[in-house]
Amino acid sequence: MRSFTTRNRWWLLVALGSLALALVAVAAMYLRPQSPPAVALPLRDAGEVELPGGGSRFDYASLDPARGLLFVAHLGASEVIEIDVRASRVVRVIPNVSQVHGVLVVPALHRVYATATGRNELVVLDEDSGQVIGHAPTGDYPDGLAYDPRRNAVWTTNERGGSESVIDADTGTVRGTVELGGEVGNVAYDPVADQMLVDVQGRNELAVVDPATRAVTRRVALQGCDHNHGLALDPAQRLAFAACDGNAALLTVDLNSGTVTGTTQVGRDPDVLAYDPGAHRLYVAAESGWLTVLDVRNGQPAVIGSGFLATDAHVVAVDPVTHHSYYPVPAGAGGRPALLDREPVP
Repeated sequence: MRSFTTRNRWWLLVALGSLALALVAVAAMYLRPQSPPAVALPLRDAGEVELPGGGSRFDYASLDPARGLLFVAHLGASEVIEIDVRASRVVRVIPNVSQVHGVLVVPALHRVYATATGRNELVVLDEDSGQVIGHAPTGDYPDGLAYDPRRNAVWTTNERGGSESVIDADTGTVRGTVELGGEVGNVAYDPVADQMLVDVQGRNELAVVDPATRAVTRRVALQGCDHNHGLALDPAQRLAFAACDGNAALLTVDLNSGTVTGTTQVGRDPDVLAYDPGAHRLYVAAESGWLTVLDVRNGQPAVIGSGFLATDAHVVAVDPVTHHSYYPVPAGAGGRPALLDREPVP
């Protein structure tokens, strides 16, 4: 009789444990940020370019609009793919950029900069030939990139290191490091105020840094944000946009006052942002494959389109000349890796 009771108690504990796990899973499903209601995207299919390599993860993309050359970080393959978006063809594949995350083309220098996260370094490429022409050490887990044209410096966000590496764009010499006091997301240069903006995602803050002294001059608390990773600027309207991947929120920040002026729900797990200043459109691409398009006028963004674009379509680049937007994805219409090309609906 005792062994029977012990057995029943054991099964009861197992059943209760399973029920608890099921309840936690259900709660997580309902508590996790959901994508907003769908609104027809103001875009139409303008074609796609099949990309080489397997369907592993892509990361950032950067466009030289004058030449129509798009550089895409193929993280899973440790390659940078160069695409001529005007001719819809792959120009070349640049291999051995270990776990490449960030990529940034600087047309004035004819150079491309890429963060090789697998080696904690910045790789410098010749835009014309695709040849590697330099390396520079960074902090732990380099990710996003920005260029300061006044000082000819490249900034790398060292996500796990909680810092920014400031590197001479010509020589690859490390000029200094900016400690942010928490895990960092993206970085952007504000040409109007001559300052750098950094997502300090570990503290839900936007840090303002003087690029001349490399000192943090202000910290903007992003109330209502969980883990601000994505970042884009509208310098002319004095606005910053921070995407919070923990709660699917896009915060608008007034750069003059340093205050949050609005919060907009976007697709779950927002990642890369791209801003088209001529069209006043902001694109927010999410890990969930959801794309949100916002019209930015009069200081406040308004959603004009929101919907599922493609699986893993978390990267976006926009052409300020043609206003086309581009999305590298692991599987296009033919099931192969592809670059999706979308143009605005008139």
